[in-house]
This record gives sequence, C-alpha cells and structure tokens, in this order.
Amino acid sequence: MSEIKGKLENGKNAVGDKPEICVPLIGKDEQEIMQELEKIVKDKPDIIEWRADFFKDLSNVEKVISTLQKIKESGNEIPILFTIRSEKEGGQPARIGEEEKIEVFAQVCASGYVSFVDYELANNHESIARLRRVSKENGVKLLISHHNFEETPELSEMISTCKEAELLQADIVKIAVMPNNMDDVLLLLEATNKLSKMLSVPLVTISMGKYGAITRMLGWVFGSTITFAVGEQSSAPGQIPIEKLKEMIKLADESMS
Repeated sequence: MSEIKGKLENGKNAVGDKPEICVPLIGKDEQEIMQELEKIVKDKPDIIEWRADFFKDLSNVEKVISTLQKIKESGNEIPILFTIRSEKEGGQPARIGEEEKIEVFAQVCASGYVSFVDYELANNHESIARLRRVSKENGVKLLISHHNFEETPELSEMISTCKEAELLQADIVKIAVMPNNMDDVLLLLEATNKLSKMLSVPLVTISMGKYGAITRMLGWVFGSTITFAVGEQSSAPGQIPIEKLKEMIKLADESMS
C-alpha cells in the first residue's frame, strides 16, 4: 500500500489532514469504462473507484478481471477501490446473488489489481468475515460501508454503526447519510469529529445531496479521510467536479495554515 499516503497508509485518523479524492467509474461496458478512465486520469485523483454494479458483465468473473487489469494498466498507478454497491444502498439492480458477489470479490482481491474493496455493513456477518479473510490474505484493504438515502440518523446511531464496522475488522469505515436540512449536516459533522477520535481506523463520512455538499468540501477538517468527486459522471447525489473540489480543499487548507 505504499502508493497510499497519510492516514490510509498508517491506519490512523488525524483531524485536519487533507483528504484523498476518489472519483468513480460507472461505465456499463469496457469501452465506456476506458473512455471515462482516459478523462479521469488527467485530473489526477488519489483513488479511482470502479462501481462494478454498473457493469453489464458482472456475472462473468473473467471479464471483470480482464477489465480490471486494463483499468490498472491505464490508470497511471492510481490505487483502485472496487465496489459492487447493492441496490438497497444506492446501487444498480442486482446482477448477481450474494454468493456470486463474494466470489467476484475474492477473485478481485487475488488479482493484485486493487488496493481496496468496499462491502456493506448490512450484509450478514459471515459474508463480511469471509471477505475479511480473503482481503487480508491478499493485502487488500477492506472498507466496510453503510448508506442511508432516507435520513440522517441520531448521533448515537451513527456512532454505533461505525463502531460495529470497526469491530468487524474494517480497515476503513464509511458512513453516508441523507440530510433533510442543515441541522442534519451539522449532526453528521459532529459525528465525524467524535468518531475520528474514537476509532482506531480511518473514517469516511458523507452527507449527501444539495445540503450535504459542504461535507465533501470540508468533512476532512473534522476527520473524514476520503471525499468523492465527479470524474466523468456522478455516482451519488451531491458530488462535486474534481477540479472544483481540489480548489476548495486547497483554499481551505491554506486559510488554516
């Protein structure tokens, strides 16, 4: 993981460290993905996320691995986060069952092409444990995530959710919630600040939609380690184009120096 700098490399949170910027690939086939990638690489993100739930050949493991190899070879050594987002947490309609999904993840971890995999906390603990074993065996970081597209839960619930992910041996914990007003955004930032001090692993927090856009710009000030930007196309509500996001982070960092 030497290509990952800062918190993601040493496994610690540090409030105020500039975040890694991650951009998604959401093409439905290899041709679309490579077209997206060509444009994304020019913007020099810190991480590329392949949202493989968009990929129409997800059931073909060989095709997934060959496409992943091409992403790696053309990605200018930018680390890759591999994600199959479930429909219930904002992903595309299921193309494969959970057992097949775990097998895809296992092959992806063994390929040597990815630095991270994202798997949801809502999955059963047995599946999480299986993926934890496979990812650890192959030196791949496991990001355990939780997404709530309906609301922003109470502070205590967000804290317990993230602590549960840590107990399941996540290398990185992620929570994304939907605000209904600016009070919800402040609640997410409060949770970020508290969790960044509680957890022993890096934390990623996002408040989605138009209200939550500010967390993509300034969540790192409170301890969130990754922020997600628009590369070629958005994969979640509230994402900001990478060029603008870089400028905002730089300006905020300079103002605090």
